[in-house]
Amino acid sequence: MQQFRPGGFNMLPPVVKNLLIINTLFFLATLAFSRMGIDLTKSLGLFYPASKQFGIWQLVSYMFMHGGFMHIFFNMFALWMFGNVLENVWGPKKFLNFYLISGIGAGLTQILVAYIRLKSHHLDLSPDQIKLIYNEGYQILMTGRNYSDPGMGFYNIITNVPTIGASGAIFGILLAFGMMFPNSLIYVYFAIPIKAKYFVMIYGAIELFSGISNRAGDNVAHFAHLGGMVFGYFVILYWKKKGTLF
Repeated sequence: MQQFRPGGFNMLPPVVKNLLIINTLFFLATLAFSRMGIDLTKSLGLFYPASKQFGIWQLVSYMFMHGGFMHIFFNMFALWMFGNVLENVWGPKKFLNFYLISGIGAGLTQILVAYIRLKSHHLDLSPDQIKLIYNEGYQILMTGRNYSDPGMGFYNIITNVPTIGASGAIFGILLAFGMMFPNSLIYVYFAIPIKAKYFVMIYGAIELFSGISNRAGDNVAHFAHLGGMVFGYFVILYWKKKGTLF
C-alpha cells in the first residue's frame, strides 16, 4: 500500500514553488495597500458579472487573493502537500493547466450558483433598486452596513461580496490526487491515516452538505469548492480518454 507524507521543500517543483511565492506576494501586497487605503480585493476578487466591480480578469486573479493568514496558510499547505506529487507526475505545464482550469471552473460555478439563488428567491425588486445595488452596494458593505430592505440586502450580499482564494483550484488538486493515488495514506493531523479516496469523498460530502444547508455566517464558497472538483474530474476523464493522464 502506498503511503503519502509531505516531502521537503528541496523537492519542490517549479510551478508549485512559484504559486506559493505569487500567492504570498499577493497576500502581503493586499495588507500593504490596505494600509494606504487601496482595496485590492475590489479589483482582483471575483464579483457577480452584473456588479459594477466585475472584471473578466477576476476569474483568474481571485485565486491569488486571500482573506487572512489562516486562509492562505491552509490553501498553500494543501498546494504544497498534494501539488508537489501531481506536478512531479504530470510536469509543470500540465499541472499549471489543471490548476487554472479547476480554479476558473470554481469561479464559474460560484457565479452560476449566485444566479440560481437570485432567481429562486423571486425578489420583488424594481429595476431602479437593482441598479442602485450594482452601483453602490459594495461601498455600503465596506462600511459594515447593508440595506434595511431584506430583499435588497440579500441581493447586495450575493452580487457585491467578492469570492477570493485558491480553494477551488486546491479542491481540484485534492480530487486529482484521490483519483490517481486512491489507496495512498494521508495522515490527518500527521497522526490519523486515511486512504486518499475516502479523504476526498469526505471533504466533498462536507462541502455539499454545507453548501445546501447554507448556514449563515460561515462566509465560505462551498459550491465553488465543489466546482473546482467537478471541473478537475472532467479534465482527468478527458486525459484518461486520450491516454495522457500519466
